[in-house]
Amino acid sequence: MKFHTSLAALPLALPLAFAPAMAHAADDATPAAAEAESPDSGRGLEQIVVAATKRETNLQKTPIAISVVTPTVIRDRHVQSLIDLADGAIPSLRVATFEARQSALTVGIRGIVPFDANQTARDQGVGVYLDGVYLGRQQGLNAALFDVQRVEVLRGPQGTLFGRNTEGGAVSIVTAQPTGEFGGRVLAGVGNYGSYNGELHVNLPEFHNIAFKLDGVVQHQDPTVKNPLAGQAGWNQYQRVGGRATALWKPFDGFSAEFSYDQSRDENTPFYSQLINYNPNGLPVATLAQIQANGGKLPKGFIAPLSPLVVVSGNQRMSVADIGVPQQPSVDKTDGFSAVLKYKVSPSLELRSITAWRGVTTNQWDNSGGAHRTVFLPNATFSRYSLSDLHQRQFSQELQAVGSLARFDYVVGLYYFTENAQESAATPSSNTWNADGTGYIINSEIVNGAITASNNGWAYGSRFIQRDSHATARSYAAFAQVTWSPIDPLHITVGGRYTKDKRNGALTTVSGVATPWTFRFDKDRFDPMVTLAYDLSSGVNVYAKYSTGYRAGGANDRSSTFGAFGPEKVKAYELGAKMDFLDHKVRLNLAGYIMDRTGTQIDFDNVDTLQFLADGSPNPTYNLHTENTANAPGTSKIRGVEADLTVRPVENMTLGASYAYTYTNIPATANPNPGPTFGQLTQVFVVYTPRNAASAYADYEVPLSAAGTALRFHIDANYASSMYSFQSENVKTDDSFIVNGRLALADIPMNGNGQKLTVAAWARNLFNETHIYRRSGANDAVLGDYGNFNPPRTFGLEASITF
Repeated sequence: MKFHTSLAALPLALPLAFAPAMAHAADDATPAAAEAESPDSGRGLEQIVVAATKRETNLQKTPIAISVVTPTVIRDRHVQSLIDLADGAIPSLRVATFEARQSALTVGIRGIVPFDANQTARDQGVGVYLDGVYLGRQQGLNAALFDVQRVEVLRGPQGTLFGRNTEGGAVSIVTAQPTGEFGGRVLAGVGNYGSYNGELHVNLPEFHNIAFKLDGVVQHQDPTVKNPLAGQAGWNQYQRVGGRATALWKPFDGFSAEFSYDQSRDENTPFYSQLINYNPNGLPVATLAQIQANGGKLPKGFIAPLSPLVVVSGNQRMSVADIGVPQQPSVDKTDGFSAVLKYKVSPSLELRSITAWRGVTTNQWDNSGGAHRTVFLPNATFSRYSLSDLHQRQFSQELQAVGSLARFDYVVGLYYFTENAQESAATPSSNTWNADGTGYIINSEIVNGAITASNNGWAYGSRFIQRDSHATARSYAAFAQVTWSPIDPLHITVGGRYTKDKRNGALTTVSGVATPWTFRFDKDRFDPMVTLAYDLSSGVNVYAKYSTGYRAGGANDRSSTFGAFGPEKVKAYELGAKMDFLDHKVRLNLAGYIMDRTGTQIDFDNVDTLQFLADGSPNPTYNLHTENTANAPGTSKIRGVEADLTVRPVENMTLGASYAYTYTNIPATANPNPGPTFGQLTQVFVVYTPRNAASAYADYEVPLSAAGTALRFHIDANYASSMYSFQSENVKTDDSFIVNGRLALADIPMNGNGQKLTVAAWARNLFNETHIYRRSGANDAVLGDYGNFNPPRTFGLEASITF
């Protein structure tokens, strides 16, 4: 069912007093493996510690717009991976699938959202970090989260301390460190759609100054849309497993060395693509006789008839697909090793080294379109099976000196990053219609004879390679940031980062033909930052900030010539206030910003649905997804207002509300795709960025015993107005209103050794709201709109024991 009409009473411009209030979750910032379920229900709001400036600071005294997600939020919202933040928990943070695929995520902040960074030679505009290590690819970002201590969402350009590809901001995932004392947590849960999940987090006693910690995670869900083809996977299913081992060595006072290794495997299928409408332009429908008289091709000016087997779903989410197709899970494998060394030279100076090797391998299998993205023709093939194999390895090294001197706090550092990525892709058709569309057969995944555009399958060795590319990137940087407090209430921060980016690559195959296309990028960049902060009182702090950021240039490996494009750059001006009132019972954070972006990277994409050429021969580029990227002319404008409100009106109750307003405008851009639309000025859009987004929550706790047992209630509601999901299409998604809830009987003593049991019931999308989060009208002239729907209601039970 849909709730969009019920939102008419929701103001599109809520008061500034309501905005991203995720920081309430940091009421409990201790490691998840050792924490109790019930947060401190003391009289005031807890102080929140963040590391956005490379040193631990109080959130309220840090002049950066930051949202913090902690274990409390992760439990209350049943967040298992980053895709679960797509419901709008933090209104300025947008998380979406690339295409319909869970195997790669699009992450955006404040209107900096890439359309297609899912390639070998291009980047996102928001950096994602795991324990200070930059993750270079979209692939693998949806792996199961380990024992997370907090997630810091830094809103606005972070070009000084975090560097390239953080023009929109940064998402910093911080995991819990070993404690050196025996303890931990075990969790098990079950839910609808055959779901189950389990976690094990164990801290081992310190041994010869070495503390060890082990983490293991498993998450499973059966498909929410079933596949009628026997033996094949459905859609929106996943099986995630992962493990992490960490050792923290402290041989003497002032020095620590933390070594960690993690490995994850995520088997998942995409969200199902449904046909939303048919023939929206009212074109004449060709008859089978007219098609046969035209040599089996669609006559010009006509739209193809619709098979009687195809369901036009409208705004209803399907639970069983109308057409059965081959579908197997995509497989994402990630792994990484890191070494973090810290040496306290003196009470006022700490030296740090962060060294990391990481990699991701993705085997993509996406057959989510069925008959909803290709036209019906008698005896013609259909259902584009999008296959891709990507392999990436990266190495990074960062050196930092973090210190204080008199009234100065400073951070200086050096950074090096290199990666190598390679990918090959194929797009066979998996099904073939009969003569009148009343039936179909499954094509062979293995073919005999020469592999051509018309004779290919999806098994390895039978694929007709549509594209094959590889790219290598290197980045060097030096940065510094200094905060001077000439008088107690005034703080002046100045920073800068110099970056040298180099990238080269080659597109070696297009449509089965070897190609000579190469690409080389070599640019440097300086990003300054200036902040003036003033403490109006002990609980009221205001700031003004100027910062810059950029996203590196690259090449589009979906273009037929590995078309290059330049970097995009942003200048941001921000005013903010952070306020605690009424003995820390009310917290209100406000931010308003103006961002001007030049060189905005715009993708114009097209899937060739023409099966035959004019002479009747097979089209060698049938099913080929081609895309070219252009840098938009002039200045793109992004304007916004954000706020955080958290209130503890009475003991044991916490309330919060959130709101973010984001305005975006990109100048019309010339279409770079070859063909009749080449050079045409096209109005383009920022994707996955609602004009208005809001979130609210309520937490209430009823103490049941002096031992700490309590009944905890949580509910949250999340709203987003409609938005664009394709940069070059003037088609919007639905607005959305998602409610999540959790009820827990927490911290039940099990014995005299400190073991505590928590049992909980949870629900995501409690009211089973339905909305289209991704919609395209590119096929309106030949078929109709297709779209992808949000997940249906999920619910379950969990039990956890801390020890």
